[in-house]
Amino acid sequence: MVDVTLTGATGGPGIFAQIRLVAGLRWRILRNLMRVRNSRLDIIGLIFAAIFAGAFVIGLCWLFGWGAYFSVSKGRFDWFLLLFWSIGLFWQAFPLFVAGFGAPFEFRTLLRFPLRFGAFYVIGLAYGLADFAAICGAGWLLSIAVGVGIARLALLPQVVLVVVLFIWMNITLERLLSSWLERLLARRRTRELLFGLFILLSVSAQFLRPAIIHYTEGAHAPVSLQRLVSYLSPFPPSLAGAAVIAAGEGHWLQFLTSVGSLLIYILILSALLWRRFDAQYRGEELSETSAPAKAATYQSPAATERKSDPFGFLSPQLGAILAKEVKYLVRNGFVLISLLMPPLLVLLFSSQFAGKHPSVTHTRITPDTFFPGMMGYLILMLMTPAYNCFAYESKGIRNYYTAPIRFRDVLLAKNLMHAAILTFEIALATTLLSIRIGLPSVPVLTATILALVFAVASQFAIADWVSLSFPRKLEYGSMRGQRGSGVSVWIAFGVQILLAGICTVILFAGRWTKNPWLPAEAFAALAVASLGGYFAALDALSNVAEKKKEVLIETLSK
Repeated sequence: MVDVTLTGATGGPGIFAQIRLVAGLRWRILRNLMRVRNSRLDIIGLIFAAIFAGAFVIGLCWLFGWGAYFSVSKGRFDWFLLLFWSIGLFWQAFPLFVAGFGAPFEFRTLLRFPLRFGAFYVIGLAYGLADFAAICGAGWLLSIAVGVGIARLALLPQVVLVVVLFIWMNITLERLLSSWLERLLARRRTRELLFGLFILLSVSAQFLRPAIIHYTEGAHAPVSLQRLVSYLSPFPPSLAGAAVIAAGEGHWLQFLTSVGSLLIYILILSALLWRRFDAQYRGEELSETSAPAKAATYQSPAATERKSDPFGFLSPQLGAILAKEVKYLVRNGFVLISLLMPPLLVLLFSSQFAGKHPSVTHTRITPDTFFPGMMGYLILMLMTPAYNCFAYESKGIRNYYTAPIRFRDVLLAKNLMHAAILTFEIALATTLLSIRIGLPSVPVLTATILALVFAVASQFAIADWVSLSFPRKLEYGSMRGQRGSGVSVWIAFGVQILLAGICTVILFAGRWTKNPWLPAEAFAALAVASLGGYFAALDALSNVAEKKKEVLIETLSK
């Protein structure tokens, strides 16, 4: 172990020595986690995801570098406003879209060590650099500096200064927003409410496209753009762009004014962040302890049995687990709100690509093509949670091993609950599509429904095995750390790509052979085979659950 002693608090090691000690401790923790098989496979899954993310970042680095080079070489310095604004918006907005996919380490846990407040502040500020958006933004800004240096080397020192200040400002602002957001969302109901509003606003913004096109095309475009630029001029991205423009055109007074304004932003944001970190350093603890409540009245077992049981037609074990799953669903506001997404996306995509007047393609996509594609997209969205079906069990996973039930009943109940959610969402989406664009022909509709049965039944057995082998604990009402195991993510991705390819080939086979009922016949056979394989696999999965008992209990009971 790293020797973190009290000497840091009594005049021994300085700030940088304390930072080095904590970094060494975090590295040793990561190295010890790598000794666990699931952690190694999780890292492998994250490496695959990092490869795709790296291709995205590098591609945009080249684009931003070329944009900066073109702007300087052609004298179009006003393009720097667009470059800085796009990076700034991505830096601050992207963490909201991927909340929970960042590093789960909370730097407030550093308070267990005798750190000075200066070291605590520096580590907390540097923590923002571990975010994916920060890595992307810093890389893109450095690409802009490289592009400017290639086009005009004399302009490079001024651009480097602006880039460094802009990175500093974005890191400080991101840490400040995250800290205040954490304080605001200390209560689960508040988190769920704001999350729902954010989802609705992000989707509703897509419906504003016609109005945006109206004011950004034609005769309205120049006037609207000039007004927008003037309104945004006091904000940091505009100040950074204005500083580069002034340096390129030789207006040094304007350059110093813009740089000074950026420094004022940094000082104000740093003072606010210093105050927030000071409150945390002094022991601020945010929690949502339950308020005192009236003691529940005792009800005899006989009175409980007299209540109607909605799952009375099932076995007692299966009905009890299903009732528990329903209560879990009702308590989890994030999941309930996420169920609004499929119908909203159906309305969005049907207005953009189908219907009488599509806004994107301007060419109507027929229901025979749009309906199967939309159903496949919904399955891609809705099936992912099945690959971590024990996420919210926590210490309750022990009850499955102590209660007189078979584990096949547990898996079957969880799959039935997921199938019920899928049925409701698909039925609602089908109703909306029938109103918006109409239903496809009977052969295509039948083939699509049978394809859904095949795809869902085929994935349930694989998803159950992944859930047992690579579990990941999730917290109710939390936005951070809410991602599945890296292995489960890329297995789910690969399985769904494979099934999508099979379904696509079969659907097109009906057109190639000019036999409209061929896909329905093929999917009927595959659906029967997948259902039979699923029920046959339940006993084998029960044995897997027994073998993975220690992994499940250890992972979910943390």
